[in-house]
Amino acid sequence: MKIVTRIGKDKLAAVCLLFIAAILVTGVFAPLFAPHAPEEVHMELRFAASSWEYWLGNDHLGRCILSRLIYGIRPSVLWVLVALSISVAIGTTLGFIAGYFRGKADAILMRVCDIMLSFPGYVMTLAVIGILGAGLENILIAFVLMKWAWFARIIRTSVMQYTDTEYVKFAKAIGVSNINIMIKHILPVSLPDIAVISSSSFGSMILQISGFSFLGLGIQAPHAEWGMMLNEARAVMFSRPELMLAPGIAIILVVSAINFLSDALQIALDPKLMTSRHKWQGKAIALASKPHGKEVA
Repeated sequence: MKIVTRIGKDKLAAVCLLFIAAILVTGVFAPLFAPHAPEEVHMELRFAASSWEYWLGNDHLGRCILSRLIYGIRPSVLWVLVALSISVAIGTTLGFIAGYFRGKADAILMRVCDIMLSFPGYVMTLAVIGILGAGLENILIAFVLMKWAWFARIIRTSVMQYTDTEYVKFAKAIGVSNINIMIKHILPVSLPDIAVISSSSFGSMILQISGFSFLGLGIQAPHAEWGMMLNEARAVMFSRPELMLAPGIAIILVVSAINFLSDALQIALDPKLMTSRHKWQGKAIALASKPHGKEVA
């Protein structure tokens, strides 16, 4: 609750949180919000301008752009969130095992992570697509294979730091089981680190899946996805540039909101950053209130 209160005090973060929540709800209940079926073709409305029935107009096949934009939330945001959750779950589990037990378990898991992280992310994703074929499911599989090792390594470092604290050593001394120690003592203090790295990865994964779909490697027609909508509008980008605005602006707004929220979350979870931010804001107000030509010590 304290974290929510701190984020609520930041107006930009609160707006971003509400915006992301609205996007997620709209994607989950897309059939209720979309005015038309996203794959419904009307060739007589090809490249039609916006109207009361079609607020954002129609594409090259006469399909409703607004409806396709709403349904595109599912592969562009919701399924990316699912892949991120799986990656975080795997990385957290293995990171806790490596950071808490150490020894051989730590050595083996970290060597596996070293191997996975030695491959560039895009190269590994393209390799998975080359083996399994193009499609949204295969990109999500590549995301999980690519991200879990990164999460495991970062979370391992956090767990090792908290494992050496006095209260954890005391819990071990009185005979508390390892599982209870990890769940009750280490996991709560590690959650801020997990939340920050997860939120910072969310935006980059949305950009990546949109990029792969733009290249024709992601979700396939006639399904709607923001990157694929950009690819479809590319052929008429000079004669009909407005067709690229809707998916392009949607990607920019969602990723920007996630990045702003990630920064606010990091500040809310780190008292040192919050203190330094308040000092900077206080100095900025003092500078603004002083007459020109005078400096504040």
